[in-house]
Amino acid sequence: MTVEAEPLSRLRQRTSEKWRAYPDDVLPLFVAEMDYPLAPPIAEALHAAVDRSDTGYIGPDDRTQRAFAAYAGQRWGWEVDPAKTRTTTDVGVVIVESLRMLIEPGDRVVVTTPVYPPFFDFIPEAGGVVEEVPLLEGGTDGRGWAIDLAGLERAFAGGAKAFLLCNPHNPLGLVHPREELEAVAALAAHHGVRVVSDEVHAPLTHSDATFTPFLSVSDDARRVGIAAHAASKAWNLAGLKCALFVTAAPELAERIHSLPIEVEVRTSLFGRIATESAYRSGQEWLDGALTAIESNRELLAILLTDRLPRVRYREPHASYLAWLDFRELGWGDDPAARILEEAKVAVNPGTDFGAQGAGFVRLNFACSPEVLTEAIDRIEALTRRA
Repeated sequence: MTVEAEPLSRLRQRTSEKWRAYPDDVLPLFVAEMDYPLAPPIAEALHAAVDRSDTGYIGPDDRTQRAFAAYAGQRWGWEVDPAKTRTTTDVGVVIVESLRMLIEPGDRVVVTTPVYPPFFDFIPEAGGVVEEVPLLEGGTDGRGWAIDLAGLERAFAGGAKAFLLCNPHNPLGLVHPREELEAVAALAAHHGVRVVSDEVHAPLTHSDATFTPFLSVSDDARRVGIAAHAASKAWNLAGLKCALFVTAAPELAERIHSLPIEVEVRTSLFGRIATESAYRSGQEWLDGALTAIESNRELLAILLTDRLPRVRYREPHASYLAWLDFRELGWGDDPAARILEEAKVAVNPGTDFGAQGAGFVRLNFACSPEVLTEAIDRIEALTRRA
């Protein structure tokens, strides 16, 4: 199935953050929303819900959990028990509520920077304190980055109580290898540390990589871990509000089911309907979207080599987010500010992702090739100004 970005004239009719945060002269390549049309099976499921006036409260129904379990088995060979899952509004709520269950106020929670900015807010919301263990540059197999296992062990031995893992890792598009995740699980089990794994970008793993669910790697991982999943990133459903707690250990399953009922019933009914449709019927559309994303990944490499050769870029292996190193251009810690003001292109400041992000930006390339090309052309024009 061919999936193509919609024209700007139509995209600007959307009312989401991506299309309302900036004036129309700005190309918005910041927030993680794609410019592709909604997958037809999802649109049909939502239209059918409207047609039957199905707009009430969510009820006792596990079809979404069973759809996810079937998808996980087919896509990743991961056996998920639907009875050990539970829905809520979004991945952020999965993370915060999981951490609240697993830590005491003031406990340290490790993150591996540069990392998704809300992690720095989720942890204090849950009562924890952020402890940064930066990723190592120069990882194996040409990946460019790797988890600092020695640094993790020091943090765990020093009393950290939880690890908030990003798998695949945003903003790098880094797909952690199984052996690295096995090592993380072993360290966590040895030191009595719990792991919450944000896996929302997992369905967006590219054709040249293999996603490994954290809970699938070992008995240690299953004992210590809770995973956060949603269809929101892969199928553009963030506004519909549905995500899943996923566990494997009976003790952790019991704990997520002991959470207040309001944690679950705040799930959007439309979100649940759309999520079930995505996991059951959305794979053909997703494969088409990934083809478009991987084509733009290659185009971005060509454009940067041709127009911005001093901007460093390692191609991601998951999602549609590029981590671009502008340090050689000497545009300071926050090149995104200049890019927005002078080039009228909105990208995310690298400093939002931790101290390691100084001089970097994150760019969303899930757009048309024409928009991506224009964005890079606009940025390149800044290099020619006195």
